[in-house]
Amino acid sequence: MAPIKDYPQRYALTGELHARPFPSLKVPQTAVFLAIKQPEDAASRDKSADLAHLTALLDHYGAPRPDAAATHYYGELGKYTLKWEQHTEFVTYTVFRDDIGARAFDPAEFDVFPEYWLDQAPGGRITSALLRLMPKPKTEQMINDHLAEWFVHESLAVASVLDGAAVVASDFRIDSAGHLRIAVFTDAATGSRRTGRIVQRLCEIETYKSASMLGFSMVRWLAPQLNALDKKLTDLMAQMRAPASGAEDTLHALLDISVELETLAVNTAFRFGATGAYHAIVDQRIEVLREERFMSRQGFAEFMMRRYEPAMRTVSSTENRLKAMSERAIRASELLRTRVDVERSAQNQEILASMDKRADLQLRLQKTVEGLSVVAISYYAVSLAGYLLYPAAEMLGVSKGTLLAAVTLPVVGAVWWMVRRLRKHLG
Repeated sequence: MAPIKDYPQRYALTGELHARPFPSLKVPQTAVFLAIKQPEDAASRDKSADLAHLTALLDHYGAPRPDAAATHYYGELGKYTLKWEQHTEFVTYTVFRDDIGARAFDPAEFDVFPEYWLDQAPGGRITSALLRLMPKPKTEQMINDHLAEWFVHESLAVASVLDGAAVVASDFRIDSAGHLRIAVFTDAATGSRRTGRIVQRLCEIETYKSASMLGFSMVRWLAPQLNALDKKLTDLMAQMRAPASGAEDTLHALLDISVELETLAVNTAFRFGATGAYHAIVDQRIEVLREERFMSRQGFAEFMMRRYEPAMRTVSSTENRLKAMSERAIRASELLRTRVDVERSAQNQEILASMDKRADLQLRLQKTVEGLSVVAISYYAVSLAGYLLYPAAEMLGVSKGTLLAAVTLPVVGAVWWMVRRLRKHLG
């Protein structure tokens, strides 16, 4: 085959599809999960700090350091195995140990992360969980006994997943040590890779659930502002119907509201978009578990439907409300701008009519002045002509009055003709 130049990112993009393999886990197993996120502007954070924090943990255990541009890591961590992933807004640490303690969900299991290292974390914990993987007991009642001991009955979600490969359970509550508890009872025929996929998906459900709930927190912050702006917008639209309302003042107030709404839209766009994406991931991860009801208890999908989905619908509703209010403010501004333009057009027509009237009066005055000018100029011209023609009056034997009368009409006609010609020349 003839050589061909590869697209610069071909191998990198293909490798990304295989960069984060599922862990291969044997049972019994203990997993400790931690997700860290910066409180503000996490998507544009300095991600080198995440890598530095990971390196500090690896140095603590004397483990090999990651590549300088690594976005994921999987390797031995003393007697543990570490899986680290860097995401757009957060990083996740999952530590596995090939045994389980005598005490289920012992808070001491979280000590795998040194206290000083936790204090230096570049952000805060958005979630942490302890996972206990053990062989499925012989009877369902034995599983039920464990669940009654470990979880809060009221919010417990249990399901048989992947065609009976395992029974998974969690109450999605934070225990006294600050962690969620997730139990996995695997069937004897379930392979280590399938077990790893189950654990990975459970961790992803918890992570993306917690991340998406940040959008609900933003809704609580945003709702009072939207309520206040909605009232202002409604009042201004009511003022628009009043015939004596100050249209330009109302228009300026509407533009101020539009600016505030657009500012809120810009400040919330990323969070609302991320919440929608995380919500979709949660639903997809639950779907691929292929849940079946276990001992008539609610499953993960039912738990989310009752508690999580309403929060997500609230976020979606608030996002749509913000868009609708922005569009309504824009429409109101356009309508009011049209009204202002119509009023200005009417004012301009009145001004033009007034100018026409003034021009007509000015033309009449100009004609009057021209007539008076002809009379005045003619008067002085006749007087001058009289002085010039007085000697000829004696020679012709006529009186001065007769002579002035004789030249008056020609002089007036000549003056009128000259003034008219001058006006045409200047006009």
